[in-house]
Amino acid sequence: MLLADDNLIVREGVRALLDRDPTVEVVGVAGDYDELIKQAVELTPQVLVTDIRMPPTFQEEGIEAAKEVRKLLPGTGVVVLSQYDSPEYAIDLLSAGAAGYAYLLKDRVADSDRLARAIREVATGGSMLDPEIVQALVTPAQADVFLTAVQEDLLKQVAEGRPVKAIATSLGSTPEAVNAQIEALFLALAREASSGQADALRRLRLLHSAILEREEQGQTLSRLLPGGLADKLRADRGAVERTERLVVTVLMSDVRGYSGIAEHTDPAVLAGQLNAHREQMNAAILAEGGTVMQYVGDAVMAVFGAPDPHPTHAACAVRAAVAMHERQRELDGTWQAQGLEPFGLGIGLSTGSVAAALLGSAERLEYTVVGDTVNLAQRLQDLARPAGNTVASEATVQGAGPVWQWDPLGAREVKGRATPVAAFRLGGKENGEAR
Repeated sequence: MLLADDNLIVREGVRALLDRDPTVEVVGVAGDYDELIKQAVELTPQVLVTDIRMPPTFQEEGIEAAKEVRKLLPGTGVVVLSQYDSPEYAIDLLSAGAAGYAYLLKDRVADSDRLARAIREVATGGSMLDPEIVQALVTPAQADVFLTAVQEDLLKQVAEGRPVKAIATSLGSTPEAVNAQIEALFLALAREASSGQADALRRLRLLHSAILEREEQGQTLSRLLPGGLADKLRADRGAVERTERLVVTVLMSDVRGYSGIAEHTDPAVLAGQLNAHREQMNAAILAEGGTVMQYVGDAVMAVFGAPDPHPTHAACAVRAAVAMHERQRELDGTWQAQGLEPFGLGIGLSTGSVAAALLGSAERLEYTVVGDTVNLAQRLQDLARPAGNTVASEATVQGAGPVWQWDPLGAREVKGRATPVAAFRLGGKENGEAR
């Protein structure tokens, strides 16, 4: 993690506190906005821990820097430490989405290992809000205002930042009904509010707006899905109910020898390696317009040509595979210098028809593609050995165009298919010269 605070005493105190935790390593420190950004780009930390107010203006440089780091290094976890218990700062930090963010008060970071827990939480994409902030959001609004037990529970869930769909599920209601209850609650508070309560009401309105905006932006889906899917849902609410038939290219990657690496690597260290691996694979896929479908342990599944059809999806998938190998080799070089085990990739590509749909529950929807094309990509990935290889189906080779060098592997028997499959290995320099 990277630690940023303009106060040397505070900075070193937090560093000393974290030195007691063997799962956390402070790789660098910064004292102002510019130094924070520079250090983050150079060190690519897994987590940033920062104060709110720093030079040059001592306003909200820490929050602004955290947002900038997330733009430059997607997936970086952020913990903001503050001496201010005003909820507005937390609302500002979480307004673009809570995943990977935590907000803690400085004077309580040592309580029950709270800071270390927050670091571990954001490192894996979770979020954490200081309980005192939640209390500050709820308590002022309730002073001298009679609320029923149901209203108090609803207000608490809104203040905690729970999505409307999740609140509806917990209450056994519908999102539309809960929205109406929230609006009615706000109106009741507004009628009864004194000056202090009006300030609390304004805070709750801001937080509620942020929650609704996150839902509108598709934040109830995986945070790794591209913005195009959120746009599609905003424009066409019926898309949730439909299954589409699309021609796409599916990419499957796997880390060779992962079980052996996990057997003799410290779990905390391995988690850091996996996080760095996923961040780089995600960047390579998104750069070519792909959709990251899921991570399962060390495996990655992505699709090109969905949710929005794209005529060159096969070529995009091949370019992404090449970039994934390149990015992993760079990571491996860094890890080997640190005495860590490298990851070797095998990638399979398959082009064909799939059924694409949003599946799941009221609290969480997941964009999924199913069909034989998906299964074939998995089998071709099994053929991509040794590490460093990409193996594709004949349909992918034809769809990618003549710019690539492919080595025919002949007709191969693959598990689950009655007939052999024509497989091709990406050759030459494009495949990383790791055959």
